[in-house]
Amino acid sequence: MFERQIQIPPAEEIRKELPLPSSLLAVKREREKLAEDILKGKSQKLLLIVGPCSAHSRAPVLEYVRRLAKVQEKVQESLVLVPRIYTDKPRSKGVGYKGMFSQPDPEEGEDILRGIRASRALHLEALEISGLAAADEMLYPENISYLEDLLGYVAVGARSSENQLHRLTASGLEMPVGFKNPTGGNLDAMLNSVYAARTGQTFLLGGWQVKTEGNPLAHAILRGRVDEAGRDVPNYSLENIEKVAEGYERLSLDRPALIIDTNHSNSGKNFRAQIFIAKEVMRLRRESPVCRNILKGLMIESFLEEGRQDRAEVFGKSITDPCLGWADTERLILDLAELF
Repeated sequence: MFERQIQIPPAEEIRKELPLPSSLLAVKREREKLAEDILKGKSQKLLLIVGPCSAHSRAPVLEYVRRLAKVQEKVQESLVLVPRIYTDKPRSKGVGYKGMFSQPDPEEGEDILRGIRASRALHLEALEISGLAAADEMLYPENISYLEDLLGYVAVGARSSENQLHRLTASGLEMPVGFKNPTGGNLDAMLNSVYAARTGQTFLLGGWQVKTEGNPLAHAILRGRVDEAGRDVPNYSLENIEKVAEGYERLSLDRPALIIDTNHSNSGKNFRAQIFIAKEVMRLRRESPVCRNILKGLMIESFLEEGRQDRAEVFGKSITDPCLGWADTERLILDLAELF
């Protein structure tokens, strides 16, 4: 049984309430083009999607993107930075903090209408002060319609990447969409998602039969896997990267593109291991022709303060997965630019 609580206005109404100015639309499109050129092989720069596990509070996120914008100026010849501003948070057991979109105040219960407005306002302000188009996660396909005009990148997580509606919705988005491998590590399932998202589709969405042309910027993300015993197993090795490249070829998908998520099961949830993993991926990219062709970027979880906390008491510290702190993040970005 469903108890109806609050009727949520359609996305078009919320967009009119909190519009994207034409000046910021131009900025977003410019950043999107940089990412597009990387994924299509027109640019050899590296895409770096970096930021907190979840955006639980406005002020620290805005401070983070201010700092990131300054670093972008220093590394613009080699790296394209995309701030993570994830306003939906998946939960393994379905309980706990579910992200700003559902809980604009992490200490309170769900208030989705207020969360939609808070999430949209945060993305607008972050774009305005940083000039960087952000990434968010498509945890629920319906939710992304409230934000898609603001985003420069969309990620589909390990628990969602095999879901048919996620695949079909991605086929109609205009920005890059990355599909993570499922938690069990099935690479074929991940690549099938890329194939479906790159293909034109017809399906039901938002009460309409819709038709899409396919998203040529859909691509794969390796995030490690969890084995039968519940242990984290990394999958960013040369062997796994070559398997992904072979999968693209087997499915006759041109422009093979792969991003490595340096945290989650690749790091064994040891956030400091992200530094080694990022540098190891750069080594592979330099030394292997296959890696040089397919590796397009990295995902890194990072915030102002390292680690995590249970409640939002320390400014700029994650309340979900632990993250690198700012000092290590800035140093890592500068090191990656030198290793480019």
